[in-house]
Amino acid sequence: MSYISRKNIPENTLEERAYQTNIAKHALSGNTLVVLPTGMGKTAVALLVAAERIPVGKILMLAPTKPLVEQHLRYFSKNLLIDTDEIIMFTGTTPPAKRIDQWKKARFCISTPEVIKNDLIAERYDLKDVSLLVVDECHRTVGNYAYVFIAERYNAEATDPLLLGMTASPGSDPEQVAEICQHLSISVVESRTESDPDVRPYVHEREIEYRTVDLPEDLWLAVSVLNTMIDDRLTSLAALNYRVPKREALSMKALNALMAQIQTRMQEKDPSAYAAISIHAELMKLRHGVTLAESQGTTAFKAYLLRLETEGAGGAGSKAAKRIYEDARFKRLLALCQNWTKELHPKADEVVRVIQEQLITAPDSRIIVFATYRDGVSMLVDHLAKAGIPAKRFVGQASRDTEKGLSQKEQIEAIRQFREGEYTVLVATSVGEEGLDIPSTDLVIFYEAVPSEIRSIQRKGRTGRNSTGKIIVLVTRGTTDETYRWVSNTREKQMQKGVKAMRTGNVPVPQSARVPPAGEAAYAPAEGQLTLADAVIRAVSDENDERPAVTVDNRETHSRVAEHLSNLGVKITLAQLSVGDYAVGDRILIERKTIQDFVDTLIDRDLFGQMKDLAESSIRPILIIEGGSIADLYNLRNLHPNAIRNALASIAADFDVSILFTKDAVETAEMIHAFAKREAGGPGSPRGLHKSKTGRSGKAAVEYILTAFPEIGPKAARDLLREFGSLRSILSASKEDLLRVKGVGEKTANAVLQTPDIEWRER
Repeated sequence: MSYISRKNIPENTLEERAYQTNIAKHALSGNTLVVLPTGMGKTAVALLVAAERIPVGKILMLAPTKPLVEQHLRYFSKNLLIDTDEIIMFTGTTPPAKRIDQWKKARFCISTPEVIKNDLIAERYDLKDVSLLVVDECHRTVGNYAYVFIAERYNAEATDPLLLGMTASPGSDPEQVAEICQHLSISVVESRTESDPDVRPYVHEREIEYRTVDLPEDLWLAVSVLNTMIDDRLTSLAALNYRVPKREALSMKALNALMAQIQTRMQEKDPSAYAAISIHAELMKLRHGVTLAESQGTTAFKAYLLRLETEGAGGAGSKAAKRIYEDARFKRLLALCQNWTKELHPKADEVVRVIQEQLITAPDSRIIVFATYRDGVSMLVDHLAKAGIPAKRFVGQASRDTEKGLSQKEQIEAIRQFREGEYTVLVATSVGEEGLDIPSTDLVIFYEAVPSEIRSIQRKGRTGRNSTGKIIVLVTRGTTDETYRWVSNTREKQMQKGVKAMRTGNVPVPQSARVPPAGEAAYAPAEGQLTLADAVIRAVSDENDERPAVTVDNRETHSRVAEHLSNLGVKITLAQLSVGDYAVGDRILIERKTIQDFVDTLIDRDLFGQMKDLAESSIRPILIIEGGSIADLYNLRNLHPNAIRNALASIAADFDVSILFTKDAVETAEMIHAFAKREAGGPGSPRGLHKSKTGRSGKAAVEYILTAFPEIGPKAARDLLREFGSLRSILSASKEDLLRVKGVGEKTANAVLQTPDIEWRER
């Protein structure tokens, strides 16, 4: 075995492979997409490129999960000649102030993308001096994922940009691959398959076996009942003159096509659309039930039935859930599932059997079992424990229903325990599919087939990395498992064909190159205009920064509004706002809702309570409804138009909240930008301290005056006036009297006492 000899890489650490060095050489010539089979050393390619670029500037590497970030940190700390304090890891648990300090000193930063996106929006640092951006698992660079914003910002902002995107599975859809290349500004494509001559010597064989099981009688009966309920719903839609598929062909693609028909009828003001959309929701729920019964088993299926029962019987449940719950056939299913005290699906016993066989022949094996749903993961961990096989649960962070997720720290600990042999088996959801490199994993079990070629390839890639591996896929005969197996295999072949086609070096281009929507500001500045990059960092500490400023609730960063505001040059502060989503100056507070969220909040949550809080917390409360017009609200959740009109009238008249409609996130950002510019003031249009001298009188005027004091909002003003009765009495009160008012603290009391004595002098 020969080793790479490169500056900045320790001697005798990296095996020399011709395809890796060739790819790295080409990647230095421009932004590059690297498509390599799992286990073929994409990270080694990144190391070779980073070793060449680190003398030029910082390296930033992005990975989608904290366990993967931690894995990369170990790899590069070991294989790159760099001081340990110069290579850092950012995750959401790293405080912002610490990230700013670490960024200044670091030469190599590895991070989850959301952290970098939020830091760029808040202008905690910039990417100007980053000489290489590595985007791992770059097939995620689509839609609203944080990779998109960071890559576009980097390519526009960096002094000498170079980007390396890496994936084993770009997908079978040529348009999606083209979108990835466009967002990353790819100019070079390097792809290999396992059959290529320069890769073949390093490929370890992976045996794939499909094991078929039969669905037990109880679950066949449950599926049959659900199918009769599905048939009734399809018949109802057909009676409304909708083109419906046969039940056997009711895939997600077919359901989406059905929804497209319904939406077209809605636009045509067809009254049948309101009934159809609710029936469609019932079909979605019933079809999911069939999938669980066929592929997951009685534990997951029973848990789903009980959740449907809770939703349907509760007052806040959807109409679809209520109708399903009220169906006598559903209630018979509920009665049937009460007899299921243990897992009846033969897959669970088959998993135990397969693992026992493996451990007899290879006691030191590491085995990963993939299951799509958390109910299935928990069931399998318990089932294996009863068979005397230690297994570790590996799921995402979010807690759902009564089941607690794993924090990032707990995920890392689970991987460590598995790697070091404290647990023989890891039972994981999709969170374990991407990138985790555990060399001794020699068996991967699919609890069910998955239709996604990307997920299938990622799962298979967890074995056969350093030695021969085995993959076993469990398939329930005569069910969607068989369909998904066929779909996945077909898409994998299509993807491999597409990867081979990319060897020509031609970069895929979307059918229609993206044109910014009307009014959207491109990130590139006009000639002579100050770029945002010029202001970053300096602006954070510069008190004379006169750019429009907006405080954004940090829970709003999942939308693209904050991204567009940043691209428009707005100075953004991220904070957790107790009320509202965007604060502009000391007067304007904005709540943003999509049209769907507006209707959902009206029906299922306390919309008017939110509007009351918004009105009491600001002088100028504003509600932005994003995604359409008033007419679009009528088409959601089968609400009568009068209910929508009455709600909007109440918000405007009873709460004095201004209502604005925007078509998308871009227009929302431009509207907020317009407010921010007005509040900041501009040449020739200074902002008055009061909108109108005659606009208020009596109680309103007194409240208005008091809310002009620092630290005093509308609620505090009303609490003080309710207690003291007049403005004069408040200004005459002692600090002790003020502090006795509920909700008034030190800051508010001091503002009342000190503001009247502030000297005003002409400068």
